[in-house]
Amino acid sequence: MTRNLFTRKLSSIQDEVLLLGSMVENAIINAVNSLKNRDVKLAKNVYEEDQNINGKRFAIENAILITIATQNPMAKDLRQLAAMLDVISELERMGDYAKGIAKVTLRLESANIKLPITEIETMVELAIKMLHKALTAFIEDDTQTASKIPYEDDMVDQLYNDVYHHAVDIMMANPQHVDDANLIIWVGHNLERLADRVTNICERTIFVSTGELMELEVDEDEDEFGLEEV
Repeated sequence: MTRNLFTRKLSSIQDEVLLLGSMVENAIINAVNSLKNRDVKLAKNVYEEDQNINGKRFAIENAILITIATQNPMAKDLRQLAAMLDVISELERMGDYAKGIAKVTLRLESANIKLPITEIETMVELAIKMLHKALTAFIEDDTQTASKIPYEDDMVDQLYNDVYHHAVDIMMANPQHVDDANLIIWVGHNLERLADRVTNICERTIFVSTGELMELEVDEDEDEFGLEEV
């Protein structure tokens, strides 16, 4: 494989990574919209679309492995391909978070509780902006931007706390809605974890450029409330 052919192949894979990112962004937005509007049909579409996200991830992984096997890349080229394997894994997991929110919509279809939708929508907006900037930085090898993005996670964490306390207020005021309120916490948790995974992408951007695996300074108290992803 000539250098020009390798460059074209790498560019094609990068385009597919961005496409996967776009699919994930749409899934997250649609999942939250389904929750906001109690739109069961949209929630089911998000749930089913997750198969396409998974399929895209595996197709990209296969293309990367073939490129590694046929090109035998060295140094930065190899780091870039290896990092993309991690990035698409992070994106696929984010797709799972969207699927989890869609599942919550299905469970809360007829629940008579007030959702902290403003906080949830703001979390989505911030997380999507972080993801978009992180993927752009990854493709453009922009380590300066990548190193700054994780600090935007503070606002997402604060909003998660707001969502959590809103749910606790529901539990205290209406004990019969404890299960429903717990599902609200799941939604906030999934969005908070999505933002954390954006940080992982930023770390891989720095790895490609420097060859160093470093952990960016963010607060990742994943089990702060004893939760796992929906």
